[in-house]
Amino acid sequence: MAETIAGIRIPDSAIARAATQLVRDTEDDLLYHHSRRVFCWGALTGERRGLDYDAELLYLGAMFHDMGLTAPHSSPDLRFEVDGANAARDFMKSHGVQDREIEDVWTAIALHTTPGIPEHMRPTIALVTAGVEMDVLGIAYHDFTHEQRCHVCEHHPRETNFKENIIDHFAGGIKHKPSTTFGNVKADVLALKAAGYKRMNFCSIILNSAWPN
Repeated sequence: MAETIAGIRIPDSAIARAATQLVRDTEDDLLYHHSRRVFCWGALTGERRGLDYDAELLYLGAMFHDMGLTAPHSSPDLRFEVDGANAARDFMKSHGVQDREIEDVWTAIALHTTPGIPEHMRPTIALVTAGVEMDVLGIAYHDFTHEQRCHVCEHHPRETNFKENIIDHFAGGIKHKPSTTFGNVKADVLALKAAGYKRMNFCSIILNSAWPN
């Protein structure tokens, strides 16, 4: 029987079960439970906004959104979001998913740390980011009822010191490729956690480019 959390039915199709197992086998408990909560917050946001979203695609986006932080899916030179998006794309292709649906999930994952853009895009893309922002940043926290928050966290607990630990997970997944943080929020992570990290400066790049004027 399909699991229901805070009134949200967790997808239980063959591809959803395969994704769950892959994530469970690849990520630690913190990232696994975080990803499942992201789906719940995203789905609850979709219900509250009356959006016509595809729960299975939202689930895949949520479950894969941090896979790029794990060693098996981390490239030496791409943003971790792109690594996760690529992992989701390869997984979905192997299950015969249509290109348009793959594109939505890929984009949802690739943009989930780029505020101000996903919210204007198709529901899968908007809701993955909404779920991430709720779970990590507490954005729209009070738009969820106390009962919803408690029920989701009963099923997928936020471990002690989750705030500090999720930052540590981000740092661990990107510290070997600091240049990929240019222009995105993960620069803040390395500024806090990586000794000797120096932010790239957009204006300095312009002023020091090869152009003569």
